[in-house]
Amino acid sequence: MADTSRRALRLLSLLMARRQWPLGELASRLGVSERTARRDIETLRGLDYPITTVRGPDGGYRLGSGHTLPPLLFDDDQALAVSVALQTAPSTVFGLAEDAARALDTLTQVMPARVRASMEALHLTRLQNYWEFPTPPVAPDALTAVGGAVRHRHVLTVQTLRADGTRALPGDGDFVPARRVEPHHLVVWAARWYLVAYDLAEEAWRIHRVDRLVPRPTTQPFTDRALPGGDVARFVMTSHDRGDVPTAWPCMGTARLDLPAHVVARWAPGGSVIQHLDADHCRLTLGAWSWAGVAGILSTFDTGITEVTPEELVGACHRLAERWSAATGPTA
Repeated sequence: MADTSRRALRLLSLLMARRQWPLGELASRLGVSERTARRDIETLRGLDYPITTVRGPDGGYRLGSGHTLPPLLFDDDQALAVSVALQTAPSTVFGLAEDAARALDTLTQVMPARVRASMEALHLTRLQNYWEFPTPPVAPDALTAVGGAVRHRHVLTVQTLRADGTRALPGDGDFVPARRVEPHHLVVWAARWYLVAYDLAEEAWRIHRVDRLVPRPTTQPFTDRALPGGDVARFVMTSHDRGDVPTAWPCMGTARLDLPAHVVARWAPGGSVIQHLDADHCRLTLGAWSWAGVAGILSTFDTGITEVTPEELVGACHRLAERWSAATGPTA
């Protein structure tokens, strides 16, 4: 019985590793006859694993998708990866904390002792770091709607929320009509979910913050378009207009930087806003826990900085300049 169980687990591992297996190759890998391999396949089917038979000369067996969730098989590294993911995912998607905790509890109970020890060593305690740039979590239904539209290549109608998460109504001064977009990519960067889409009215590519969208799926299909530059990661990181709004901080300031907007966008903290001025200049709005913190972040861009506001930030820049001057000594 123990040999049969071990062999069934080995068979399941093989079926997970490749899309389709000929019966003879499965039997060879398991070191058994084809008849025994068939019996093991029936054993897994009895445990609700949806193993389908593919007919024809190139046929074999394939692990499909079922209507229920049967027991899963993870190796040690996969189990640790799932553990870490379950501990970190709730910070970016609203309402997952309880479900993720239950899933992690279930996973822990069925782990071998050696894997459980490694997982407990990686138990994460989330702390609000001084330099952590917070972001609001995404509603699961919005994420599902956007993700489904991207996967099925269906046009999406989106309404953008205000910075405080409320919806502007017709007649409001800041009301923006719903847009019809072709959703091409769903991207996670700096703990934020972004939708890269082609705006049908503007005939231009746009980036939207998913947590600021009210999406309404349609069944209208669209054809893939070529993204400018072809690299979605670079497109998101270097775009100064990502639908971001300034994150609320105790200290908020702005400055004009002698750098292009796409360069500042790549390195600015999450929750900052970059305004394109011309090919060589932009305006950066950002916040931190202290004015010295805002001034320190501005200095990391190593470029000319002007038009600094408010006065508190100007004062912090002067104080930092005096401290750095004292630290470096007189200039030769």
